[in-house]
Amino acid sequence: MINTRPLVASLFATTALLCAASPALSQALAAPPRSAPAQIDDRSAEARADALVRRMTLEEKLAYVHGYFPPLAKPVPPITMIPSAGHVPGVPRLGIPTLRESDASLGVANQVEQRKGDVATALPAGLATAASFDPDIAYQGGAMIGAEARAKTFNVLLAGGVNLTRDPWNGRNFEYLGEDPLLAGLMAGEQIRGVQSNRIVSTVKHFALNAQETGRHVLDARIGEAALRESDLLALQIAIERGRPGSVMAAYNKVNGDWASENPFLLTQVLRGDWGYKGWVMSDWGGVHSTEKAALAGLDQQSGQELDTAMFFGKPLEDAVRAGRLPMARLDDMVRRILTGVISTGLMDAPVPAAAQPIDYAAHAQVAQHAAEQGIVLLKNDANLLPLARTAKRVVLIGAHADVGVLSGGGSSQVRSVGGAPVEIPLTRGEAASFARMTWHASSPLRAIRAAMPGAEVTYVDGRDPRAAAAAAHGADLAVVFAWQWQSEAQDVETLALPENQDALIEAVAAANRRTLVVLETGGPVLMPWIARVPAVLQAWYSGQRGGEAIANILVGAVNPSGRLPITFPVSAYQAPRPMPVGLPELRDAEARRAAGDKTTHQQSAGVRPFTVEYREGSDAGYRWYARQARKPLFPFGYGLSYTTFRYGKLAVEDGPALRVSFDVTNTGSRAGADVPQLYVRARSGEGTTADRLAGFTKVRLAPGETRRVTLAVDPRVIARYDVVKREWRVDPGSYPLMVGRFAGDHLLSGQAQLRGTRLDP
Repeated sequence: MINTRPLVASLFATTALLCAASPALSQALAAPPRSAPAQIDDRSAEARADALVRRMTLEEKLAYVHGYFPPLAKPVPPITMIPSAGHVPGVPRLGIPTLRESDASLGVANQVEQRKGDVATALPAGLATAASFDPDIAYQGGAMIGAEARAKTFNVLLAGGVNLTRDPWNGRNFEYLGEDPLLAGLMAGEQIRGVQSNRIVSTVKHFALNAQETGRHVLDARIGEAALRESDLLALQIAIERGRPGSVMAAYNKVNGDWASENPFLLTQVLRGDWGYKGWVMSDWGGVHSTEKAALAGLDQQSGQELDTAMFFGKPLEDAVRAGRLPMARLDDMVRRILTGVISTGLMDAPVPAAAQPIDYAAHAQVAQHAAEQGIVLLKNDANLLPLARTAKRVVLIGAHADVGVLSGGGSSQVRSVGGAPVEIPLTRGEAASFARMTWHASSPLRAIRAAMPGAEVTYVDGRDPRAAAAAAHGADLAVVFAWQWQSEAQDVETLALPENQDALIEAVAAANRRTLVVLETGGPVLMPWIARVPAVLQAWYSGQRGGEAIANILVGAVNPSGRLPITFPVSAYQAPRPMPVGLPELRDAEARRAAGDKTTHQQSAGVRPFTVEYREGSDAGYRWYARQARKPLFPFGYGLSYTTFRYGKLAVEDGPALRVSFDVTNTGSRAGADVPQLYVRARSGEGTTADRLAGFTKVRLAPGETRRVTLAVDPRVIARYDVVKREWRVDPGSYPLMVGRFAGDHLLSGQAQLRGTRLDP
């Protein structure tokens, strides 16, 4: 059988063209220091780790397989710990480093300001990075946040979130990278690679199927093996192959009956057996449920042990080893895997500094702004309302605190950004209240648009009174309504509708001014009952520390929008596989019992009784589900507009044992811009369904009139079905329809590929 490791070489454009055009940007997006070595190969790292394990005492081994949660830890004797996510003491006599762990994927987190005055650069939401459809954006963002983590003396960054979007209301969608396994896996792998270019460890998470926040500590996610392999696991597999993360973080939930942190199918059969992963598996914080079962299933390290119901990998693990219930060989393997991850990433040979180092926040802010600009999606632009004409004299901004900042998502990924938080609203209930606040970054769209339009009068009204907002908008050259919906880890949104009467606000402003733009600051899809009455819509996501500047540059045309949706936007919640969070009734019942004084509900599960989530869509997540059900969404996966136009032509298909597709892309407009042509191939799944699957994409930057030939090589797993009986990927021989277009379901070019039968390792 064909061994698919490593993944097919990158097909995507780099920043070379951008940096040539902008020396300042080139400096800000500089590669890691030349002294940074490539990652050490797994075999060498394993050999070094094994030698260290043989020199460690039993006590030293036991101490390295569980970590403290510094805010709650009270070790005896006391040790110095940075207030952060985690701390695992090292073994100084052997040069084994202490592991200092920080959240997360969007920057070095300091959620509720545990470290007073400590700020960091905040990237835009993960969905914004995914919307760039540019793996280099993911790499540069990872390299930047990894550099800041090292400078702050952290050496493990809990990054690499790659759970596929299965439901539009998932509170953590904004952190992740969309609904397609190829896109999400490639982008996550590049972010991980960027983080680890700084010789620190990145995780990939959450392994696996942590697809909703409601009841995440108690739910059992149910799905067939073939469907799981072809969707969520494929995304994780691609990310691991491409990024080589030092560690994998297990999910909270159960998968097919077993907790993810003690699931032998996931941790041993798939991760270690099929994929040959050599690093270590850590738990999520509060995600361990046993000692011997977890260790024997493949969990190597208990994280944030104070958040679990017991110190499972403390004294109970020692007792199990001494009694022979857990073989010493397994404990050695646990420690060996941790050390392999530490060594292979370069951390062992390049320890982080003992004290915090200076950070070039100005250069890093450019990385965050560039990511936001590349990820903003122009959804509607009737009569070319945008970009704003230079002759515009009066612009009114309305709502969402656009006078002072831009909204960010909540939870463990929350970054205390440079410039502070001009608006911060504490939560009053739920698990998220302990570590999340509704927070705005200090990047004022009002200030940025004024700077971009010095000849115009740009004003702001808060939008609380729709009548007052409509009156302010009347007669303006442009009315811009900033609409928001906040999402956070530990809770799902209960409705896709905009909160706080914002739909009525948009309707009132649009009725008063036909030149109305809606800027959406959301962590995912929202309902748009006003869409037919608004000429322009811009999806800005949570746009990060320089979101105001990024939005301004898009509005005035300094940046041509090129973002594409990495997630489907439904017309209504009932188009999605599940219209609301599964387990929501159980959650409401638990809240009622807690209000009545039931003390058993004061746990991370919030007292929610266990329940099951059946993922009936199988591998057909996202756009594949909508196509399978013949449901036309409001905006499809891959969709996005530009200020210029593009044409595709001259399709050529190279088939046989492998598939390569080539075609021309031409900028037919009058502005320079970037396009994201997408290749879809119709293939059958292991469960017998047929769907058009994203099989390749690239971001092409073209001058007006320029044509470029694009070639996409297809990873065969993307179009294969997984055979559960024979435990292999199979590309069946035959004819495969293929389409090149601008989004899922768009068939600008069509062809056929004649493929030979192929079998691939799992």
